[in-house]
Amino acid sequence: MQRTITAGARLRAAGGGANRWVVLVVLCVSLLLVALDATVLHVAVPSLTEDLRPSSTELLWIVDAYPLICAALLILFGTLGDRVGRRRVLLLGYALFGVASAVAALATAPEVLIGARALLGVGGAMIMPATLSILRAVFPDRRERATAIGIWTAVAAIGAATGPVLGGFLVEHYWWGSVFLINIPLMALILPLGRWLLPESKGRAGGPWDVLGALMAAAGVLGAVLGVKRIGAGENLLAPETCGPLLLGAALLILFVRRQKRRAHPLIDMRLFSRAAFTTSVGCIVLAMLALVGLELIAVQYLQLVLGLSPLETGLRLLPLTFAAMAAGATGSYTLRRIGPRRMVGWGFVLTAAAVLLLVLMGQHDRPLLLTCGFVLLGFGLQTTLFSAYESMLSEAPPESAGGAAAIGETSYQLGAGMGIALLGSVMNAAYAPGLSAVPGVPADASRAAANSLGEAYQVADQLGGTAGAALYHAARHAFVDGLHVTLFVSAGLLLLGALMALRLPRVMECTVDPEDLCVPVPEGAVAKEAVAKEAVAGEVRVPATREPVEPAASGRPAH
Repeated sequence: MQRTITAGARLRAAGGGANRWVVLVVLCVSLLLVALDATVLHVAVPSLTEDLRPSSTELLWIVDAYPLICAALLILFGTLGDRVGRRRVLLLGYALFGVASAVAALATAPEVLIGARALLGVGGAMIMPATLSILRAVFPDRRERATAIGIWTAVAAIGAATGPVLGGFLVEHYWWGSVFLINIPLMALILPLGRWLLPESKGRAGGPWDVLGALMAAAGVLGAVLGVKRIGAGENLLAPETCGPLLLGAALLILFVRRQKRRAHPLIDMRLFSRAAFTTSVGCIVLAMLALVGLELIAVQYLQLVLGLSPLETGLRLLPLTFAAMAAGATGSYTLRRIGPRRMVGWGFVLTAAAVLLLVLMGQHDRPLLLTCGFVLLGFGLQTTLFSAYESMLSEAPPESAGGAAAIGETSYQLGAGMGIALLGSVMNAAYAPGLSAVPGVPADASRAAANSLGEAYQVADQLGGTAGAALYHAARHAFVDGLHVTLFVSAGLLLLGALMALRLPRVMECTVDPEDLCVPVPEGAVAKEAVAKEAVAGEVRVPATREPVEPAASGRPAH
């Protein structure tokens, strides 16, 4: 009997059918480390500043080098994995991440720490799209893949939310470098596990890899993200340091798209964007991250500067958001099957908007129950949206383009985060500054300095002292809370816009399997019927896998 052995069949023949959930655990641990590293350093900044004495520019690059480099290289390494093997790229990313973590932990100069953070960004860019594209290959059945993606997105939320808590604990009990040391034993564990357990998978390698296109994409994303981050930091949009990278990045990305459309073997198949579900899913990821990161940044300032909580207490207050995200990930697959992508993404946005409007009731005094309820609804709603958007995006992409599709999803994630800080931060500053323009007894130059941020307003108030200092202190708190309310209303409007965008998604979840994944070895006779029946019950095969053999030239795989 002739038959075609596919990647999915090879995985099942090797025990992958039983081990795919173990593979998911390995992928989630690696994703957890990458997500942790994006936020764990934030609470260590005061400690490392006192130790290394970096300049303001060096400190900015210490914080931003990791997300900037990671975002810039996602498309490069995602498409490279499709060509040379996703497992190979992932394992190299593990090794580089572990080495860079050791260098960062032992850094004695700001330049060394910046270089180590950049290397961590390279490692993260190798790991993130590879985890999602391997997940796409290991779970060809959409229903099982939905469960796996729910767990995957929940782990990402856990890592991002746990970072400040873990970082605050380590800094309080050890030294700032310990926030990097936690990566080393885990990487030493999952590197051999990944080499042993993870299956290799590739896309169809047609034609040479477009090195120039990959570099254009990397430089374009780097310029765009850098420009957006400068706007979020309060830089003038027309300043050369801001508009230069932004315009250059946009131009390079436009040239990259045009180049991909002309090439016979593009890095990314631009026809993906002609699919409404794919484009809409990417847009929903951007909007969801825009709301989440911007709100988290402002919420952290509110908890620390208005309510006076410590970094560790702030991290603990954000834990309900994490637990709600875990619950959304755990139930996401069931919910998606019951109500479909359109309603799941749409109602996720609506629930998040309702949570944001509930948080408008926050004032200058601590209301823990209100905050907890708001964060629970926020975490559940946003995680529901992100889960369904990621699942729809990945299911729309063919298996051979999984790495490129995962890179697009992760890049949109990073761009949304940067845009959230820029947009909501600008709204916050615009609403906050006018409240300090005419404080009785405060000089004009002091008012201008206090208008930069609430933290700076407190410093200026301490320097002034007396009645003028107290007046500035109270005016700054009032202005910040008023600005927070305006920002929450703007965020709710953006989330409702996302709910309208979700109307372009499919109404139902279509559980189809790529034909290549159905062409598995089946014995002859009655045993064959029994095997097909068992696979159908398991939800992995819904049509008989006894079609005509596929020619090697068409499938790219050997026929036996």
